Formats: sequence, structure tokens, C-alpha cells
Amino acid sequence: MAVWFAWLQFLLCVVLIGVAGTYLSRYGDVIAEKTGLGGTWIGLILLATVTSLPELITGVSSVTLAGTPNIAVGDVLGSCVFNLLILVILDFLQREESVYSRASQGHILSAGFGLILISIVAFNLQLAVNGGVPRFGHVGIYTPVILLLYAVAMRTVFFYERNHREAFHEERAERYADVTLRQAGQRYAMAAGVVVAAGIWLPFVGEQLARLMGWHQTFVGTLFVAAATSVPEVVVTIAAVRIGALDLAISNLLGSNVFNIAILAVDDLLFLNGPLLSNVSPMHTVSALSAMMMTGIVIVGLFYRPRKRFIRGVGWAALFLLVIYLLNTSILYLRGG
Repeated sequence: MAVWFAWLQFLLCVVLIGVAGTYLSRYGDVIAEKTGLGGTWIGLILLATVTSLPELITGVSSVTLAGTPNIAVGDVLGSCVFNLLILVILDFLQREESVYSRASQGHILSAGFGLILISIVAFNLQLAVNGGVPRFGHVGIYTPVILLLYAVAMRTVFFYERNHREAFHEERAERYADVTLRQAGQRYAMAAGVVVAAGIWLPFVGEQLARLMGWHQTFVGTLFVAAATSVPEVVVTIAAVRIGALDLAISNLLGSNVFNIAILAVDDLLFLNGPLLSNVSPMHTVSALSAMMMTGIVIVGLFYRPRKRFIRGVGWAALFLLVIYLLNTSILYLRGG
């Protein structure tokens, strides 16, 4: 197969996911309004789940159809790193002041849960290198732990938001008066179908790119596939900033990272050749640790609320996030297994 044709397929996947992701986000928001959901809960649960649908479908396709577990894990961890990179774009778009000085400190809660979940993945990747991961049948012991912590995280954030943002539903009450819940559901389902099709196709394209370009699947999954499946997060973030919904944008990014690790548990359940993290490159640990460091920077920024801006109006937190992302990409390119 010609290299240009493989890249054409990849770009087509990106376009399909980007366009469908826009509609998923819009009609997911409509469903949130019509069903009475509110607050950052929308960003953390509904929108984060919606925008992470490409990662879910791509991961399932990778471990069940394409036989490319490295692309599945690389997509999840790469998406976590890429989502935190989007905060750099967000900080740049907030020209008046640092994004961290305006954002709700309640985001520390979801960022903290994300840090815990990613650290579980890093811990088990290291265990896989040094003696193997404890397991139940073909499933790693980390999978039920991740799913339990995910449920605890969602419940905790829900009650936090209910106690701190009771007025949010009233503020959004009639924003989509021209769209019924049934119409929103139908259009959401159509957009989801496009994402499912592109997500199934994407790991096969990633495998082709890795083979034709002579790259490692770990690198391709972490950089290219992760970037492609993160297009909806970029779309939602920019749209949220344009309408002044900064907290919605941040909660979507941090919530997507929490949901992404839950996707890894789903992938592990469907991967029948043993614990998923025991059958992938140990270099994924680099991405997991990068995501942990970047999440730590976000938590410090949300708590400290820096106001000073440096290069072209971008704060120190954004600069550190960018440096870690570039370092992670460079290491995987040079040494990815």
C-alpha cells in the first residue's frame, strides 16, 4: 500500500471524528439540558463520555479486531497527555488572565482522581516488566480497581457539584428550546454511528502507518491515533471558551482523562490473551508518568492560581505542560518499543 493512501485514510478518520464529534457534543449538551443534568457534571460525565467515544471504539477495535494492543494503550495514555496539552491552547485563548485564576477549584477533585487512576496504570506497567501483573483469569487485578475508583470518582464529583452549583440548571433552561429530546437523541445516535465507524477503522490505519513508516506502534498510538481521537475534545474546548463556559471546557478535559482510564479497563476485559498491560511495550510507562506530571502541574495551577504571564501571554503552567508533552513525544519516537 502506498504511504500517501495510508495518510489519506488517517486524515479522513480525523475529519469524520472531528465533524461527528461536534454534533455529538452539541446534542449531548441538548440531552443534558432536557434531562435536567447540570453544572460541571455535564462536562465531567456527559461531554467527557461523548468526546471520549472515539477512544472507546478505537480501543475495543484494537484489542478485538486489529490485534494491536499497543495502539489501544497508546491511544488511551496518549489521549490523556494530549488532553492536558489542550489546556495550553486554553490558556493561550484566555488573553486577559491565566486560565487557572478563573477556573473553579472544584476541578482539583476530578484532576486528583485522574492522577490516582493514571498512577495505577503506571504501577501495573512496571509490575508487568518485573514479574507480571496479578490477575483474575485473563483480566488484570487493576481492572476492577479502576472501575470501582471510576464509580467512586463520579459519585463524589456529582455530590460536590450538586452542593456547589445548584443554580446551573436554571441558567441554561431554554438554550435549546427549538430542539426536542427525541430529535437530539436521534441526531446524537447518527453522529455516534459515524464515530463508531471511524473508531473501528482507525487502529487498522495506525497499524498500516506504523508498518509503512517504520515506526513503533507505541509511538503511532500515543501520538497520531491519540491526536485523532482527541479531536472532539479540541472542538468542545474551543466552543466552550467562545461562549464563556470555561469550567465546562476544563471539566470536559479532566473528565475525559478519568473516563479514558476506565476505557483501559474495558479494553482489558475484552483482551483475551491475558492482562492487557502485560502484553504491551513498557515504554507506555513514559506516557503514564508524563500524564501524572502534567496532571500534578494542573492541580498546582488550580490551587495556586498564578496570575503572571510570560511568553506571548502564556503562563508558567502552560509552558511546563508543553515541555513535558514534547519530551514524552521525543522519547517515544527515539526509544518507543
